[in-house]
Amino acid sequence: MAAEQSADHGSVLVTRPAGQGAALCAALQAAGFRAHNQPLLELQALTGLAPSQRQLLLDLDLYQHVIFISGNAVRFGMACIEDYWPQLPAGPAWYAIGDSTATLLRDFGIDATTPGSAMTSEGLLALPRLAAVRDQRVLIVKGEGGRAALCEELARRGARVDELACYRRHCPDLSPGELAARLREWAIDYIMISSGEGLANLQALLTTAETTKFRHVGLIVPSQRVARMAREVGFDRVVTAENASDVAMLHALQEWKTGSGE
Repeated sequence: MAAEQSADHGSVLVTRPAGQGAALCAALQAAGFRAHNQPLLELQALTGLAPSQRQLLLDLDLYQHVIFISGNAVRFGMACIEDYWPQLPAGPAWYAIGDSTATLLRDFGIDATTPGSAMTSEGLLALPRLAAVRDQRVLIVKGEGGRAALCEELARRGARVDELACYRRHCPDLSPGELAARLREWAIDYIMISSGEGLANLQALLTTAETTKFRHVGLIVPSQRVARMAREVGFDRVVTAENASDVAMLHALQEWKTGSGE
């Protein structure tokens, strides 16, 4: 998808999951970029939860803290929770990894605490209410797999931590060479990567030779952790946004272009 602009600041690939990249594409186009959308993550709801996972839902009122680690955790997790709790329990304190996740929770009547611009596990761990959690129960709503840092650190602080995995992420089914062909066809100058798993899928969908060929492409990533991963796999033009939000990713790209004189 692309729109004609009076100014052409370059061609940008947005890689958010299907159905979640339109707003960022529109913002890029309004700012004078040519925006294209190719998801690097596909999401699938987990159906037929195991008895142990269903028990976590039944015990929701026994938790002191419930943490949603992404907007997708809200989309899939609240669908599960509402099956068991048409009226939410009053006991837990609710947390969202960022403002957009908190906005989704407000649609369910939940006022969630966020770590502000530090939209990472480390940002959540810095919240005062999660500092002293010994013997308290914490439920983390998430997708299958992913980082273990949040769970491990809360457990180290003495919390009883459970994880409710309510969706699955996987790599898009693209044929060999298909992603590289699209990068060439669209003359991509910049790729916006919203997570470490998205970066891993980018690497998986490009051969070593293709990665080398496209190493000149600029990557906009949401954290220093993902920036390190990008450099380790051969991308040498990487800029780190403040977080993974649309506003932060666009701002990082604009600042990069202004600072580099591109």
